Amino acid sequence: MDHFARLGLPAALELEPATLDRAYFARQRQWHPDRFVAKPPDERARASAEAAALNDAYRTLKDPLSRAIYFATLKGIELPGDGKTIDDPELLMEVMDAREELHEASSVAEVDALATFAREDLQKGLAGLPSLFLANDKAAIRKALLRLRYLDKFADEARARRMNLERAKA
Repeated sequence: MDHFARLGLPAALELEPATLDRAYFARQRQWHPDRFVAKPPDERARASAEAAALNDAYRTLKDPLSRAIYFATLKGIELPGDGKTIDDPELLMEVMDAREELHEASSVAEVDALATFAREDLQKGLAGLPSLFLANDKAAIRKALLRLRYLDKFADEARARRMNLERAKA
């Protein structure tokens, strides 16, 4: 059962957060292991497995990027599984340049500017995904998702760099 079906939702790239929350909490109440304490071991085990699967589904679908990646896999679009492999030479150069710029940033303000650019670029890319899925352009979807995954990781790296600069100042 896919994550959407597990939560009783139609498979869709865009989900209303409130709709997702309602579906998750309704299912979670149904399968919460505390409700099965007095039940036989096989029912307790099933409830525990269902609750864990619901948590995984919710976590995946709550984040727009992880939802997009998951939705793409349902559509038969394969991405490198490790989250680190970049097989697009143009993107690889962009990544290398951005990481070098981040490494050379000597102030919190410089790091913040790079992080802001990455977050804004990520939001723009997420906003462009529906049209790519509508056109069923699998190559473009794959390329966009690889870039978005990089931008998300870069934003994390920028946060770490910022913390290191702040510690060095203290």
